[in-house]
Amino acid sequence: MMLLPSPQRLRRGLLATAGLLTALGLGVETVHHAWGVSRLEPLVAFVSLSYERNLPTWYASGLLLCCALVLALISRVTSRAGEAGRHHWTALACAFAYISLDEAVGLHEHLGGLLELDGVLFFSWVVPAAVVVTLGGLAFLPFLMRLPPRRRGQFLVAGVLYVGGALLMELPLGWWTERHGNDNLVYALIDHVEEALELTGVSLFLGALMEELGERVRVEEVPHGRAAGGAR
Repeated sequence: MMLLPSPQRLRRGLLATAGLLTALGLGVETVHHAWGVSRLEPLVAFVSLSYERNLPTWYASGLLLCCALVLALISRVTSRAGEAGRHHWTALACAFAYISLDEAVGLHEHLGGLLELDGVLFFSWVVPAAVVVTLGGLAFLPFLMRLPPRRRGQFLVAGVLYVGGALLMELPLGWWTERHGNDNLVYALIDHVEEALELTGVSLFLGALMEELGERVRVEEVPHGRAAGGAR
């Protein structure tokens, strides 16, 4: 029997952690830039959401990897039950494993060298990324529509928040960076909104996945030939 944490408690804990990391990073950035406290620079680099390869990056990468692992478990349970959709769950698990790696080492930044654009497309990697996200969304649309309404709604909300942060917020961030650089408070504020949306989206998605896994495990544990309530 698989013991799973309560999805509600997990969701609240994940959102609280995301809020704490965001508030901590934003507070340190604000003090550093507004009051020019140079001694905070090492702390800013360690806790700010606008920096890479630090505590928030490690946490975000870990969340994405957890999503990949739970997706793989759902795929396994789905296959064992002989249900359709196993390949979609597996593909999502692989995608989130890659996104976790990308979050940790910044693979997407190398896509920027393919195009040289300016303005809101200053971070030009968003163009190929948007194409990949659009094609992936269309490919998974039938799978999404087959999900129960609650799960479909949860996945859509989480996806909109994550993509809104990861892609859409890169547009104003690129526009500002081209004109004013990235060593200023406004850059940090825009980037914090972006990263906070991503953390919130992944947290909600992981909570929904745990709810999905819990429901599938409970169904699988019901003895064959007997209803869940024990009626004969």
